[in-house]
Amino acid sequence: MKLFDVYPIQPIAIVKAKGSYVWDENGQQYLDMYGGHAVISIGHTHPHYVKRITDQLNKVGFYSNSIRIPLQEELAEKLGRISGKPDYQLFLCNSGAEANENALKLASFFNGRSKIISFSRSFHGRTSLAVAVTDNPAIVAPVNRNDQVIFLPFNDEQALEACFDSMGGEISSVIIEGIQGVGGIHEASDTFLQKIRSLCTSHNALFIADSVQCGYGRTGQFFSHDHAGVQADIYTMAKGMGNGFPVAAILIAPHIRPKHGMLGTTFGGNHLACAAALAVLEVIEAENLLENAAQVGTYIRESLRDMPQIQQVRGRGLMIGFEVSPELKDLRKNLLSGSRVFTGEAKPNVIRLLPSLALRKKEADEFLESVREQIQLLAPSLNNVH
Repeated sequence: MKLFDVYPIQPIAIVKAKGSYVWDENGQQYLDMYGGHAVISIGHTHPHYVKRITDQLNKVGFYSNSIRIPLQEELAEKLGRISGKPDYQLFLCNSGAEANENALKLASFFNGRSKIISFSRSFHGRTSLAVAVTDNPAIVAPVNRNDQVIFLPFNDEQALEACFDSMGGEISSVIIEGIQGVGGIHEASDTFLQKIRSLCTSHNALFIADSVQCGYGRTGQFFSHDHAGVQADIYTMAKGMGNGFPVAAILIAPHIRPKHGMLGTTFGGNHLACAAALAVLEVIEAENLLENAAQVGTYIRESLRDMPQIQQVRGRGLMIGFEVSPELKDLRKNLLSGSRVFTGEAKPNVIRLLPSLALRKKEADEFLESVREQIQLLAPSLNNVH
């Protein structure tokens, strides 16, 4: 049997990882500035994380949500406190797409409506409803097309107001990433998020803050939407929540009431997933990783902006994107092959950085020096640009 060939794969097999570094089967070390799509939040194989999961596995790894799981209650308390949302409710699931599916479904249950507003360049997942609200026709199968979804221009307050003016009574929810990841590290403006909040409130629609990639401390605040001073009705999260263990969740505002059977999951909130998620929060708190993400991220962005060859540096904290010119189209490829640095991309010409929130300044300097070296090798004439 062969693997279903849907991923463009680098010919590298990672066999060991620690902190912000990984090693391949030949013993070659790489600096990880991508964290497996923003998944590695506290660093690879953090000793507290490994011990928390190992200890739990030696007790019980899984039982169903038909019984009380005290670890879920412990996670809810800690997550509510650290996120600044202690009065919210927690529903645990397994992936970002599943979190967004449940959020959109819950909104429709809440107000009995079916229209959803999403935005240009958005990415919300690959399952049925999550992909329907994703602005990428190439990954939307015919069976996933949904005429209930309205796509509006990102950060366009007038278009948003006009949509609510014409069909506000039909809109169930608005879903938005605080910073678009796959879309190229584009940040929703504070005023745009505030406008979403006010319009949702006045029309009894729900504001869904997709924090799957841009949340969990990555921007220096727990949720990137927090920078705008707004409270969403539902926050979705995954990726950094488990540092590699599959775990996801939605935080649900107190005015949204549950009932038995409304949502459900087999594996969500299992013992091992909760142990992993608790370990992540414990390390984030003990090591002040939100502050570290803010400080090291600012340092990287300012350093990149000082390079005249780099264009349009965007982002907050350790969610960073920068555009490269045609002369530097191979920069990402050469960072990997020449400098042994993993980065990400967003089409057509954005390099994305999503490293561990525990990234140290010396590792940031290592990355920045690699960028300078590869620019010099690719396009030495650009070094004369000022």
